[in-house]
Amino acid sequence: MSFMDDSAVSGFNPSDLIGELVAQAGGTAGAKLVLAYSGGVDSELLALGLSEFAREHHEYRYLLVHVHHGLSDNADAWVSHCESRAYVYGLPMSIERVVVDTGPRKSLEAEARNARYDAIKSLMAPGDLLLTGHHLDDQLETVLLALKRGLGPKGLSAMGSTQVFDGDKHLIRPLLSISRELIEAKAKALGLIHITDESNSDDKYDRNFLRLDIIPRLKARWGAIATTASRSALLCAQQQAVIDAEVSERLPALISPREKGYSLDLGLLAAQNANWQSLLFRGFIEESGFAPLSQSQLAQALSQLLTARRDAKVEIRLGDLLIRRYQQRAFLGSVTDENNESPLQRCIQVDSSSLLDKDAQVSISLSKRNRLSITKVSFSERVRLPDGSQQVSIRFSVKGSTRCHPANRDKARELKKLWQEYGIAPWERARVPCIFYGERLVCAVGYWIESGFLCQQDERGLVFGLHKI
Repeated sequence: MSFMDDSAVSGFNPSDLIGELVAQAGGTAGAKLVLAYSGGVDSELLALGLSEFAREHHEYRYLLVHVHHGLSDNADAWVSHCESRAYVYGLPMSIERVVVDTGPRKSLEAEARNARYDAIKSLMAPGDLLLTGHHLDDQLETVLLALKRGLGPKGLSAMGSTQVFDGDKHLIRPLLSISRELIEAKAKALGLIHITDESNSDDKYDRNFLRLDIIPRLKARWGAIATTASRSALLCAQQQAVIDAEVSERLPALISPREKGYSLDLGLLAAQNANWQSLLFRGFIEESGFAPLSQSQLAQALSQLLTARRDAKVEIRLGDLLIRRYQQRAFLGSVTDENNESPLQRCIQVDSSSLLDKDAQVSISLSKRNRLSITKVSFSERVRLPDGSQQVSIRFSVKGSTRCHPANRDKARELKKLWQEYGIAPWERARVPCIFYGERLVCAVGYWIESGFLCQQDERGLVFGLHKI
């Protein structure tokens, strides 16, 4: 370690840094401050700071969480270290044991991180705050890795000192403006005992390669590079915030409501310039809850959606993301959800007598994710009861040539024409439950009741409802 000025070491107080970010994140009385506690020098310094903060702030609850990944022969010794130090700090502690997926084509770093965060999230409630020991040099590593991956402003924004975490919680990084060198000097001055993970010396991992080989050489030439890279990350974050705000302003005009299929109008998208097409389509993907695409994947998807023949079937699979086009609109779906929502059977027979009981209530599983409820009522729009001789069935993938006459229409039409008029995409049609009495269609659940099968006035009838399992 190079010479470190004593004033620099004494010039920051972890407890004060924690307090500043808790206030900035809007921590409220009763919230739990959870520290991701590995026992390494960064989290050790934060654990000490948290114990000092806790003595002055009784309005919060506190928890140290050590995750046992089972990847090191020293893992049990690290648990013992953390337990003994937690006792010294006077803070409650939880040891979480996880199993990391080490299968082929898996990133051990990523899988361990995912397992670690999943374990920690399970111990947190809405409004809680997670503290991590990320510091200034970690920020430089993150920026360099983003450059290596070819990421844009969002990726180059790297880490923020505070950010929303898991939807209704906050993640704070009190040490993000402090260098590793200064943290180590502070820990030494305080006489802190910490562990050293032997995997940190293995440069087969990208972060270790940067930490051990690249960053020392960068710092030797440009001593302030960690600080200036952090400044660049902040500028990227500011630019990204402006872009996100503008996308949020423009995107709703291009999207149909969720109850109408939640899709993107490709005609309106095509009217934008190429840059805005990419930004808006990326925003649509993220708004829908899917992971962002790479630049090449995004360009490929946009090209097919916007330039394919009007009557061409467009279906693009990118990992779990399924992108499809229908009636000049783009629809997003999950391959996993598609499999789970496929009907278990093409035809399901229903016991007619169970529907004739005075207060009939029937529930039938249609797929792994959906069930159909059948309720006998004397209000709402409802289907006439079957007579005792009619076999009731639920059918899927009904022939498009089937003649249908919705009660609210003057004349009958073929089913395939009605699907088009209602704007029901081809892949959705096979999942619409159609109710039959014998061989007669009486209801397309969620869309219409057939003429002649709609109950009148106070007549008791059946209401069919679709529900997620």
